[in-house]
Amino acid sequence: MPGRLTIGIDLGGTQVRAALVEEGRILRRAAARTDIHGGPAAVLGQFKQLIAEICTSEDWARLTGLGVSAPGPLDSETGTVIHIPTLPHWESVALRDILAADLGMPVVIENDGIAAAYGEWKHGAGVGLRHLVYVTVSTGIGGGVVVDGHLMHGRRGMGGHVGHFRMAPDGPLCSCGVAGCFEAFASGTSLGKRALKSAQDNPDSLLGKMLDREAVDARHVVEGARQGDPLCVELMREEAACLGSGFTSLIHLFSPECIIMGGSVSRGFDLLERGIHEVIRRDAMEPFKTVPVVPAGLGDNSGLIGAAALACAVCRE
Repeated sequence: MPGRLTIGIDLGGTQVRAALVEEGRILRRAAARTDIHGGPAAVLGQFKQLIAEICTSEDWARLTGLGVSAPGPLDSETGTVIHIPTLPHWESVALRDILAADLGMPVVIENDGIAAAYGEWKHGAGVGLRHLVYVTVSTGIGGGVVVDGHLMHGRRGMGGHVGHFRMAPDGPLCSCGVAGCFEAFASGTSLGKRALKSAQDNPDSLLGKMLDREAVDARHVVEGARQGDPLCVELMREEAACLGSGFTSLIHLFSPECIIMGGSVSRGFDLLERGIHEVIRRDAMEPFKTVPVVPAGLGDNSGLIGAAALACAVCRE
C-alpha cells in the first residue's frame, strides 16, 4: 500500500530546495538559486516552479500537505516569518497562510534547525530515541531538541537556538550582535576566519599558498587536515575543542541520549569526533560523560525530510 506523499521545501540564503517525500524517502528533488533580491513574491514563485518539477498530476492527487524548513527567527505557531537576516524584505510574512491559500493544502512552517531535528528523530540517526539534541554547524549554528519524546518548541515555536548561549563574555562577536556565543566560537564561519588568519600568518603553509588562488574557508581546513597538513590539523583540533565545550553545555541543559551533528562542518566529523569526545569526557558531570555525538544520518537532507515529515504528522492529527 503506498504511503503518504508530502512535499518538503528548504528555504536557504543560497538555495531553495524541494523534494517529494514518501514516509521519509525522497522520491524526486529539484533546486534553484534563491532569488534574494526578488523578495518573498519571487521566492514563492520559485516554490511553485520546483513543485511543478517534482510532482506529476498523479502525485498531486495523492499529496496530503507541504512543510517548509526556513531560517528565522520565525513563529511556527502562526506560520509567520519574523525576519531572515540573509534574505531582505522577509519581515512579518504570513508564509503558512499564503501558501495554504495558494496551493489548497495544509502547510507547516518550521525553523530549519527544528525541522532537521525532527527529520533525524523520525528517519535518521535519532530513530527510537526519546531525548536528543540536533546541532547544525555550518555558516552559523542552529538546532532543535527532543525531550521526553516530544519536539521542543517553546514560546512562539522559537526554542532550540542552541548556537546563542554565551561561552565567554569577551569572546568574538556573533552574528546576533552579542559577543561570545557558541556560534561565534565554533561555526563554519568562525573556523574559516581562523583559517584565513593562519594562512596570512603562515604564507608558506598549504593554506597560505591557497590565498594566491582563492579565498580560504572551513572547507579547505578539512581538506588540508585529511592530507595531514599540520596547520589544518591544529585548526581542526581547536574546532573540536570548541564544539566539545558547547556540546557539553547542551548535554547538561537537556540530558539527551545523544547529540546529532549536521551541517557542512560535519563533513569533517571523522576528524573532529575524537577531540569532541575527549572534551565531553573531561568536562561533563559524571552521569553525562558517556553521551555520544554522532553524525546526522540524513546528511544535507535532514531539514527537507523533516519538513515533509512534519507536514505528514499534521495531516495525521
